[in-house]
Amino acid sequence: MESLDLRVLADALAWLQAGHSATLFTVVETWGSAPRPPGALLALRGDGLVSGSVSGGCIEDDLHTRARPAGGLPKLLSYGVTQDEAARFGLPCGGSLRLVQEPLHDGTWIAALLQRTAAHQLVARSLDLASGAVQLHHATRDQAMAFDGQTLTTLFGPRWRLLLIGAGQLSQAVAAMAAALDFEVLVCDPREEYAQPFASAVRRVDGMPDDAVRALQPDTHTAIVALTHDPKLDDMALMEALTSDAFYVGALGSQRNQATRRQRLAAHFNLSAAQLERLHGPVGLRIGARTPAEIAVSILAEIIQVKNAAT
Repeated sequence: MESLDLRVLADALAWLQAGHSATLFTVVETWGSAPRPPGALLALRGDGLVSGSVSGGCIEDDLHTRARPAGGLPKLLSYGVTQDEAARFGLPCGGSLRLVQEPLHDGTWIAALLQRTAAHQLVARSLDLASGAVQLHHATRDQAMAFDGQTLTTLFGPRWRLLLIGAGQLSQAVAAMAAALDFEVLVCDPREEYAQPFASAVRRVDGMPDDAVRALQPDTHTAIVALTHDPKLDDMALMEALTSDAFYVGALGSQRNQATRRQRLAAHFNLSAAQLERLHGPVGLRIGARTPAEIAVSILAEIIQVKNAAT
């Protein structure tokens, strides 16, 4: 469900639309110290251009040889089953993996999958190895990748989103780092004095923070962090965020401020103890951060920790 996989598919679709041949490789099983997990993707263009990775670079050259000429039906490839093969292909000691090699004849399913994930849908893709047929289905977060030797089912989810409430110096640092981590970053701050532009990868959201949270319809791929230090703005956003499906909700402020904030949220917005328990505050991991950049690192480290635990 990583957005890196979506980028691989987007590259493959662009190649097909430009008239190139392309082959998709999917890691289906690993043993030992294999460097990439099941579900990892690599797309190989007919002229050798690569997008993604299935081994951290160890076996990509061999895949290039096996994939020519492009065409035919999907098939299984195995690497590193023996110690000699592991040494030959540079796999970690004892590591091995199996891949499905899939010639891409039609990009229709890729376009549909990318459209559905862009609409924040979770999609299961099933590939029948005997025919090469692909089907897309709605998926749920309790599903997992599956391969029975005949049918390969992989999951693709939307990009992880981060909504920042506040557009100050700290938000600038968090937004830049989150964009580098491939989050879809949104910023909401109605204060005119904080109307400075962000990087092109960051989208400004108009309106009041609580309205912005409601309009976003936070799902389990969404994190929301309140950074204005203004209760009139932060509390309204947190009221909506804590009753949503967002996987992470955080707020800037000291331990004392957080205790006072929780009292306000309980008294004025009728939030339950369970809902208040979801609030990460003070936001971020305790790493002794002092500068805006260091605090941004601590915030994103905690978001990643929660995200990876959830997946």
